[in-house]
Amino acid sequence: MSPAYFGLVMATGIVSLASFMMGLGTVALTLLYLNIAQYVVLWVLYVLRAWRYPQRFFGDMVSHMTGPGYFTLVAATGVLCSQFILLRENLFAGKVLWLLSALLGGCLIYTIFTAFTIKSNKPSLEKGISGAWLLAVVATQSLAVSGALLAARIDPPYRLELNLVALSMWLWGGMLYIWLISLIFYRYIFFEFSPSDLSPPYWINMGAMAISTLAGSLLILNAPHAPYLWSLLPFLKGFTLLYWATGTWWIPMLLVLGIWRYFVKRLPFQYDPLYWGAVFPIGMYAAATWQMIQAMDLGFLTPVPHVFLYAALLAWGITFVAMLRSLLRGLGGRRA
Repeated sequence: MSPAYFGLVMATGIVSLASFMMGLGTVALTLLYLNIAQYVVLWVLYVLRAWRYPQRFFGDMVSHMTGPGYFTLVAATGVLCSQFILLRENLFAGKVLWLLSALLGGCLIYTIFTAFTIKSNKPSLEKGISGAWLLAVVATQSLAVSGALLAARIDPPYRLELNLVALSMWLWGGMLYIWLISLIFYRYIFFEFSPSDLSPPYWINMGAMAISTLAGSLLILNAPHAPYLWSLLPFLKGFTLLYWATGTWWIPMLLVLGIWRYFVKRLPFQYDPLYWGAVFPIGMYAAATWQMIQAMDLGFLTPVPHVFLYAALLAWGITFVAMLRSLLRGLGGRRA
């Protein structure tokens, strides 16, 4: 049971949200209901794993290689929160899920990073860091996104407080990205890189910037209702565009590296839960670009999110079928 399996909920949720933004209502609602079921099933499986195999469950949490995968639980809860707010206009469910996401985020981020700091046996940078570490950024920015969506729909005085929390999460998530991407880029350039090292979570290099763009765009749209956001409007717009441009820069790089991995080095494609970490950034880029267009009046970019939405739907469909085949093969093997 991969600690990062809630990436399934993240990917399904953002493809649903992007579909809703661009007028595919039936697709969006179908994926919402599927995502609710997936979220509940994964919670049951995680709790059972923690109960039956506590040493493995909590051991994975403090491992440099697997610990960051638990941040998918925070991000998935935030994405599902956003689905309830936008697709069903269910503020009660949105508030409950946002509070749960905030609680999980606070507990996990300080538990995991404290454990990484004080443990005596640590891996080298070459072995210990990957794109999955940026899930901490995605988790933080998911709180900013869902918080900004809630703030736009609740009455004062909590609207101001929630916007401030969303702004703080957005700023802190951006700073965390700077810290982590510096280490990841250093590992890219100065250490040997094999095809197996280029795991799908490296797409989160782009996805973390995409969700930061989405959060910034929502804060821009909320600015008329929060004086401190209005005073920061040039800053919000500048950094939102910076995040989008940085995420856009990563896309050709990741595509070239993917071609090198699968077609030059001929690494076989086999289903892995980590592939949801590659689907999520594509859908997030579509949603973030669409929202940035609305927030900053960049209508000439309109074709871009549509292209990425259909790419995300295709990637989601292929990965979902591969997941089902993998599960069926596993069940067949156990019967045999």
